Amino acid sequence: MSSYAPRTRGDGPTDVVVTGLGATTPLGGDVATTWSGLLEGRSGISPINEEWAEELPVQFAGRIAVDPSEKLPRARMRRLDRTQQLALIAAREAWEDAGAPEADPIRMGVVLSSGIGGILTILEQYDTFREKGWKRVSPFTVPMLMPNSPAAAVALEFSARAGAHSPVSACASSAEAIADAIGMIRRGRADIVIAGGTEAALHPLNIASFASMRALSTRNDDPQRASRPWDVNRDGFVMGEGAGVVVLESAEHAARRGARVYATAAGAGYSDDAYDIVAPDPDGVGQTRAIQNALTDADLKPSDIAHINAHATSTPMGDVSETVAIRQALGDSAADQVSVTSTKSMTGHLLGGAGSVESIAAILTLHEGRIPPTINIDELDPDVQVEIVRDKQRELPDSAVAALNESFGFGGHNIAVVFRRP
Repeated sequence: MSSYAPRTRGDGPTDVVVTGLGATTPLGGDVATTWSGLLEGRSGISPINEEWAEELPVQFAGRIAVDPSEKLPRARMRRLDRTQQLALIAAREAWEDAGAPEADPIRMGVVLSSGIGGILTILEQYDTFREKGWKRVSPFTVPMLMPNSPAAAVALEFSARAGAHSPVSACASSAEAIADAIGMIRRGRADIVIAGGTEAALHPLNIASFASMRALSTRNDDPQRASRPWDVNRDGFVMGEGAGVVVLESAEHAARRGARVYATAAGAGYSDDAYDIVAPDPDGVGQTRAIQNALTDADLKPSDIAHINAHATSTPMGDVSETVAIRQALGDSAADQVSVTSTKSMTGHLLGGAGSVESIAAILTLHEGRIPPTINIDELDPDVQVEIVRDKQRELPDSAVAALNESFGFGGHNIAVVFRRP
């Protein structure tokens, strides 16, 4: 059951603030390197050089820039699926960035998700079983493949005992994790929550499966330019891996310990298209409702949204319908003023980790006043209905109040999370 607590105007819920950020992505092994790469407009996509990719229709992806072996001991890694490894790395950075607070474990929670879970463990251990027999299967297989394993690993790491949750909503999973964490604090279940998402699914079966759906770009001759949201010649998304984690606290808890505040996690909106198991509603009705619900929850006006980090994955159908939803949700006047970007053009699509990494980008846009660009747009699709930040970073106006992150997942899941300048 979701712990989300919708905001009602005038009821004065607990404000929730962001005090720590952590990430490991195709652009860098931490937030600083990832953020500088986004501002530079640098692609993190590269060829897959392993032999297993030679017969695949897609031979490139967004691999994390720093391997977990550089940050975790080998003995620990053997007991963790790659999703858990990435989650721990990002969570440790976020916790240190928050000042490694002395928090009451009973008042500390975790909401950390993955869209696919420990798929690498499942596939690898099945191969072991088939080739070598059941006695060679790792005794750690089950706690490594569980969808809740990243949340459990992080909760164990930090002794978080208020609750550890793992919402699974495909590519909207980590945005939903942040939304649920906001609600967990508002309801008074926790004072501090480690929230976000992780994904590690770069495997021949997974790439073949997405390619069979014709969901992936096939630009093997030019991988770094393959992810091209809103370009007329976009031909699918680029798979990536990575994790993003934020530390959220009640404003009172953060103030008591003198914490630095990046932004206020002002609110969130949920909806479902109930239209198709894969395709988004082309009219953008569900996405529109998620954005509107987020604005209501955050007690903000459409004109308060100065920037949107869009879901825009570089698929022919999804990119344009999202801009339709933005215009419907904000209205013409506000939609004409908002600056929209897709950082997936540089990271690729991190699936269940996308919403949290992109939320971090939205938070830093507010905090530093700079909007990362969308790269690889040679010719903007004429049906795009909003202003896209292209090629170069752009200054965020000093008057900007809030930024919004949108994440949408197979199954029609729609999540919008709003961050406000503190």
